[in-house]
Amino acid sequence: MANDSYLIFEEQIEERLDKWLKSRFPEHSRTYFQFLIEEGAVLVNGTIVKKKTPLCLGDEVEVCFLLTPQIELKPEAIPLNIVFEDEHLLVVDKPVGMVVHPAPGHPSGTFVNAFLHHCQNLELQKDDLRPGIVHRLDKDTSGLLIAAKDAKTHRLLIEQFHNRTIEKTYLAICIGHPKEMTIDAPIGRHPEKRKEMAVNYENGKEAITHCKPLKSANGLSLIELKPKTGRTHQLRVHMKHLGMPILGDPVYGSTSVNKKFGVFTQLLHAAELNFVHPITKQPLSLQSSPSFEGLIYTLLS
Repeated sequence: MANDSYLIFEEQIEERLDKWLKSRFPEHSRTYFQFLIEEGAVLVNGTIVKKKTPLCLGDEVEVCFLLTPQIELKPEAIPLNIVFEDEHLLVVDKPVGMVVHPAPGHPSGTFVNAFLHHCQNLELQKDDLRPGIVHRLDKDTSGLLIAAKDAKTHRLLIEQFHNRTIEKTYLAICIGHPKEMTIDAPIGRHPEKRKEMAVNYENGKEAITHCKPLKSANGLSLIELKPKTGRTHQLRVHMKHLGMPILGDPVYGSTSVNKKFGVFTQLLHAAELNFVHPITKQPLSLQSSPSFEGLIYTLLS
């Protein structure tokens, strides 16, 4: 498949290109983005630029994620839990522990490797690092993940995500008893911890999440989270900001409470997707039971 590059639109940008790319895609290193820029795989307003190029309000940044010499995409016979499939797209229930696409440190065993094996007739763009990928889930977040099988579907799904017309619903178990609320708190890079995000009212980007409690007991709550934006680690950061982090989260959670309940992986699951099929125009409503369903009854009874 001929994979469209990624179109990124930001309303407020005040930093050089390679630094902004690193903040937008923290799973990759700044060195990797400098490699992409040198290869001409990053365009600003349709033009090849240098890594020190400053970004301005209204700029359009186009990124084509390329393989590095250290990573080779290979089909792998990894089982997939398929929720929906037709000739245009695939929706799977991603398990905890599966990385979405190869990257340094995870060159194989990813969803992309499984996707290439499952869809062996894809026409891939040479050196494409993320064939078919239109959104991500963290390694230890389970649930519904969409992949496109052709360039047109990929482009239209990217547009839907950008226009916020794909409704995503997550389930999580958090510490404490939150009220139903909309969390409107901008998120940016943590000022001291390079790999973490944090609420940042001065330099963060808009981040909005609707939180609804479903059940509470034993100092814990089952909650429904609906992100209106798609910032990195948004749900985990917003719940930490409330002082009610997701149980088991090793980065943004409570070490002592995680240890108390014996849970060391974030209990966060992408449970529902509602969107219009980009080709057939059929409304799709897809659901998945949380991977920690048994713990809901154990911890909240």
